[in-house]
Amino acid sequence: MHSQQAAATATLSAAEHQAGRPHGLPGDGGGSARTVYAYATDPEASLPEGRFVEEVRTVLRRRTTGTAPATARGDDGSLDALVRQAADWRAAERERYLTLAGAGEGPEGHREVLVRRAVLGCAPLALLSGAWLQWLSAPGNADDPLVLRILALYASDVGAGHPAASRGSAYLELLRRLRLAENAAPAARLTGDQRIPDGAFRLPALLLAMSRRPDDFRGEILGADLCLRAVGLLPALELVQEVLPTEADWATIDPADRREGEGPSPVERCRAAVDALVEQEGERGADAVRTGFRWMLAGLRDWSGALHAELVAAGDPAFDMAELLRLRAREGAVYHHQFLLEGKPLARWLAECRTDPGPLLDVLARSKLVKPGRSGTSSLVRGLVGERGPMFRVFSPEDLTVIRRWIDSLPVKPAEASEPQTEAQAEPQTEPEPGPGPEDVRGGDVPEKPSPGATRDPLTAVAASLRAGARSPGRTPSGLREAYHLLVNRTDTPALRAWAMDYVAGWLARSGHGMDRTVMQLPERWGHEGLRPWLQAQHDQHGAEFEENAAVPLPSKEAVVDDTVQTAPLTLIDGSWLQGFTDYEQASSAIGHSLFETYWDELGNGEPHLNHPLIYRDVLKEMGVELPPTASAAFAQWPGFREESLELPVYWLCVGRFPQTFLPEVLGLNLAMELSGVGGTYRRARLALKAYGFSTRFVDIHNTIDNVATGHSAWAADAVDTLLASLPDAPGPGARADVWGRVRVGYRSLNPPRTVGARLAARRTRFTGRRR
Repeated sequence: MHSQQAAATATLSAAEHQAGRPHGLPGDGGGSARTVYAYATDPEASLPEGRFVEEVRTVLRRRTTGTAPATARGDDGSLDALVRQAADWRAAERERYLTLAGAGEGPEGHREVLVRRAVLGCAPLALLSGAWLQWLSAPGNADDPLVLRILALYASDVGAGHPAASRGSAYLELLRRLRLAENAAPAARLTGDQRIPDGAFRLPALLLAMSRRPDDFRGEILGADLCLRAVGLLPALELVQEVLPTEADWATIDPADRREGEGPSPVERCRAAVDALVEQEGERGADAVRTGFRWMLAGLRDWSGALHAELVAAGDPAFDMAELLRLRAREGAVYHHQFLLEGKPLARWLAECRTDPGPLLDVLARSKLVKPGRSGTSSLVRGLVGERGPMFRVFSPEDLTVIRRWIDSLPVKPAEASEPQTEAQAEPQTEPEPGPGPEDVRGGDVPEKPSPGATRDPLTAVAASLRAGARSPGRTPSGLREAYHLLVNRTDTPALRAWAMDYVAGWLARSGHGMDRTVMQLPERWGHEGLRPWLQAQHDQHGAEFEENAAVPLPSKEAVVDDTVQTAPLTLIDGSWLQGFTDYEQASSAIGHSLFETYWDELGNGEPHLNHPLIYRDVLKEMGVELPPTASAAFAQWPGFREESLELPVYWLCVGRFPQTFLPEVLGLNLAMELSGVGGTYRRARLALKAYGFSTRFVDIHNTIDNVATGHSAWAADAVDTLLASLPDAPGPGARADVWGRVRVGYRSLNPPRTVGARLAARRTRFTGRRR
């Protein structure tokens, strides 16, 4: 039942992707930058080649032409000169912002307004600090020293091995302390926060979109990342740090600051990765890095300048009030058709306010709803919003603070200054209309007019290219070998994505076949004690089996070599079933942090001498086997591999692309994989390798890091427990019993049954998916 449900999910998604259009792309409700940002934060996002790549390159070129200021010192076009420009800009911009923080007292609450606007304005970038590096590692390049450098830098950004330890998590905590986090988790929800200007999304939106096409934009991504680290803490956040020095973990938020226990600074590590890229790709790589750096620096200048202007304007409480009116005008215009202000219905004032709040602000200031300089006696923030008022709970406490600041800032009229008024006298003479009725709702939305002088959104064409999708579905793999070659990269096509979904659905159908009639290791039900006791029992069993088989003759040397060779397509993509958990918000989540750390361990924690694929290649060389690079077509087509040796690795490569769709199955697979050799199989493999003079390093390192106490097996069990403990113990899809069934199918998917019935179940599921 569980495998059928998973297959149905896969079939639906496959059908959507087969059309060539990105799945789940937001509509036109927000700006283009918000649209791109929301879609690109999806860990299963698929961004098309062709027009999308061309539009992104157009934006990059447009923003890097003539962007260097005339005063830039030593501007010889080199990367060093660009780094100096970034440092100079940051120093000057920092002083501009700090001047705002220290510019007298200002109106009451002025500093709080500055902090709030600065923190919200920086949120789209700071909440995902470093996320653009998330897909630069892939199964096919996981043994590349350059990729390992980048992965080490990224692991620092996400706080590898710890939940909620990323740089973005530290920023989220700042938002929570300031009570601004209601739209901040997951980060895609930020796009619905209208307090944040559209312009704040442009840089991170394009960066995140580029991160989904790493083969097209690796140099540009690294150049932009180097710029951000050279700048360090954003200048607007320098102001916030000055006002609130102890309210945030500023060292973690600053992308240029070392994390605890680290060696070289992030700037030095990023520069080393850039230098390695240039050495690898030559002038083409250097040009891409400079393009990315210049684009980011130009974009930071524009964005920071706009944010600074906003903060300057916010020194006048009328600015905040005008923004509040503009944001609330749409829903307010549906009501208040009978309430007149200077002879015109308030509904019409509000409709016009959506593009120009100035006139309504002026008329409110002149109305009897407001007593200039005396918010305490103004009915706008007293009777109207009181428990019995017609606008009760229309405004949040923060909104009311904005309104009071504005009223108190208005000059008191001389005739009223010495005339105390009672609350009754302060009430408006015109009766406010009651709450909305059916006739008001029928008025519908007021059409929105374009803002006069509004600039064209530079990401309009990028968003349009996303909505249009791929120009063609692309090529469907002709078989396992071609699929393996295509899937070892991160990017895909609609046809490849549909094929991958189809393959997973079939594999899970096969894995779930006959489960009710078969005794399997995982218990039938998950218990509140979790999987640790079961894990220990399995480890004891592995040890006992090893002792029982001590007298069994070792396989021949030829058999050991053959097994090592046939396992190469699997082992050289070690951890690929977890590739989806490199995604930024997944990598630091309660469940995903241990899965990312497992992936990070499999690839050697950035150290080539600990990298599992490289260690395995060394063993193969000892056996006289030299394989082509893993990402090459020649590797997948190598005649020494038997066809069946590609079945399981292709499943890993497919299921790893869908960390959300197949989360329970991936957790089960991960548990089976990490436990499979500990205490028994690895020890016996060690005896065989040693007997014929081959290195045992690969099996030795796995038998230790996969241990059931503090290693990968323990982490795998804990990830399952974390998920199951969060679910309701109730019948139905998505509840604990259902999800546990899916985990069990995933566990069995490491070694699914090979019976005719099981293979027919897989074939039927894949055939059904193609028909739909």
